[in-house]
Amino acid sequence: MAQIDLIMPKMGESIMEATILKWVKNVGDTVEMDETILEIATDKVDSEVPSPVAGTIAKILFEENDVVEVGKTVAIIATEGEEITVDVTPSVKVDEAPSVNGQSNGTTNGNEIKTPQPEPVFAVAESTTTNAKTSESGRFYSPLVRNIAKKEGIRPEELDTVSGSGLHGRVTKRDIIAYVEERPYLQKSAPVAQPAAPAPKTAVSSPKPTQSVSGGTEIVEMDRMRKLIADHMVMSKRTSPHVTSFVEVDVTNLVNWRNKVKGPFQQKYGQKITFTPMFVEAVVKALRDFPMVNISVDGNNLIVKKDFNIGMATALPSGNLIVPVIKNADEKNLLGITKSVNDLANRARQNKLKPEDIQGGTFTLTNVGTFGNVMGTPIINQPQVAIMATGAIRKKPAVVETEYGDLIAVRQMCFLSLSYDHRVVDGFLGGSFLRRVGDYLEQFDHTQEI
Repeated sequence: MAQIDLIMPKMGESIMEATILKWVKNVGDTVEMDETILEIATDKVDSEVPSPVAGTIAKILFEENDVVEVGKTVAIIATEGEEITVDVTPSVKVDEAPSVNGQSNGTTNGNEIKTPQPEPVFAVAESTTTNAKTSESGRFYSPLVRNIAKKEGIRPEELDTVSGSGLHGRVTKRDIIAYVEERPYLQKSAPVAQPAAPAPKTAVSSPKPTQSVSGGTEIVEMDRMRKLIADHMVMSKRTSPHVTSFVEVDVTNLVNWRNKVKGPFQQKYGQKITFTPMFVEAVVKALRDFPMVNISVDGNNLIVKKDFNIGMATALPSGNLIVPVIKNADEKNLLGITKSVNDLANRARQNKLKPEDIQGGTFTLTNVGTFGNVMGTPIINQPQVAIMATGAIRKKPAVVETEYGDLIAVRQMCFLSLSYDHRVVDGFLGGSFLRRVGDYLEQFDHTQEI
């Protein structure tokens, strides 16, 4: 007996917006509770948004490919018994040629829809007082895009040259921002001075990317996830002054123990044991010793996390990365961590992660040794303040202290690197934490039973 707002859900601690990939339901369609209404995506994961109630879709406020802020209403659902006046919205597809402002007379899924005479409401992700309209060339621009163009001094004829990645080639917020950043002649600090005399009649064009005359190059557009990852990485470098420390660790005991138990371990528990769970276990112990690494920054405040939720960077078949999170890793033994690592890694590669699987991380671990690299300088996964990379484990000659004196022996050695936010983690804290992780790995009990 009411109209319910369908809200864009929060998909992660640092996620402030999501992209609408597809509307599964259209205006006038009936939905059951928990039935999927639309599919959305962030730089972390794709997800489906279910209906919170049973009812009928009364209004859709955003189009496919629109970027919507978390907390915004994306659709309105009329519950059973509510008299519905269906508004034609930008996302509704019509079979007949649309009239002015996108209104048309027709049916949706066999249900007769009476379109109201007033102009439909076009909601946008940011408030603005400028009306959305088409340019002289007939191209549609949202109010947000027009406001950004006006602020940046982009003339209408120049705006018409901007490539759009939205539905039917529409220019999105991301498109116009990317264009602004790539304008090499843009003077943001001051207006461009007008010449006192007429300019010579010489054609002047803006710089363009170098083209291959021989055809030996190919331009490949980034996929959606790669674009979002790129934005997230640039934001992290702008936010945190990165410093990286390194230690070399003797992990011979750890390697020998795994080689001895990996067969019986899988036979007994049905799980493959990798080095990752043992690294996670050492990280959790060190975070207990240095809790000021397990924090985030909020303005001038430090938020100390009491949970130990370890993110593990996982490579996807597409070549992109995702960071599922092992929740409450401090409450799990080595077997429990192993099960969590294997489960999250498998579901990540199958694109079956849930939104909660990538939320709430307090520290991130990445294994560059998987690619044969001995060390790396990872970028912090905001809003965390540190990330540790593990390099490839290799046999090397090393000095071993014995009761008979120092000896040179072949040992399994590994580099660890820690990138940390120098605003709040100084060299003493970062270096001490990293050394403690190394100590725990070197002290691994190779006599323990599975």
